[in-house]
Amino acid sequence: MHRHQVSPAELEQDTLTLRGEAAHHLLHVLRLREGAEVGAFDGAGRTRLYHVIAHDATSLTLEAKQPLFQTADPAVRTILFACVPKGERMDWMLEKATELGVSEVVPVLSARTVVRLEGRQAEAKRARWQRIAEAAARQCGAATVPTIHPPTPFAATLAPMCACTTLIVAALTPEAKPLKPVLDALDPTRRGQRWGWWCGPEGDFTAEELRAILACGAIPVTLGPLILRSETAALYGLANLACARDNHP
Repeated sequence: MHRHQVSPAELEQDTLTLRGEAAHHLLHVLRLREGAEVGAFDGAGRTRLYHVIAHDATSLTLEAKQPLFQTADPAVRTILFACVPKGERMDWMLEKATELGVSEVVPVLSARTVVRLEGRQAEAKRARWQRIAEAAARQCGAATVPTIHPPTPFAATLAPMCACTTLIVAALTPEAKPLKPVLDALDPTRRGQRWGWWCGPEGDFTAEELRAILACGAIPVTLGPLILRSETAALYGLANLACARDNHP
């Protein structure tokens, strides 16, 4: 079934008319016609099933087949703190992070991050990344779209990471612990938790940055004998946290 994101106000309408880019995609790319079902979601956890009742060259009219459905709030919200990699790797990371159920992504500009973003360029990137997350949520069946924060200087991440109930950082230090026992100690049934996963740039954190992260209570972990690229480390951690979050007894 095809899915489409609409605003919260639109989702409350029993009859909904789509125009513009949304209608064009459904009409001329997916070629939906009368009777076709469309799953609508607002990105904040609410979904509704519609079907097409009319169309013309530029618009599509949908009628609700079911009442609004509110998905349960997750017991655990997962927050990714990721230093922004070069090129299009951030796009790929965000798409896959959405598929893994991340709640928020904080793109970080650390001392050794090559990418530099400020002002309008930073906001344009954030808007683009949010659209990528929305498209990934539509494709994977998620009812909630993660929040993509603006590119954030490292110093400004201290407050949100200290607010995490559990914070784990991928670290190349001798005291780093194996990841599995750290995850085994987590209790995903306790509601209201915020699990943070931190991965640095390919040049690694500076000593000062790592000390700041550890001062917020972060647990340093090793990801094995190989050094992973930053986007690989991000998804490695999120995949393991998803298993700890979703596959509990």
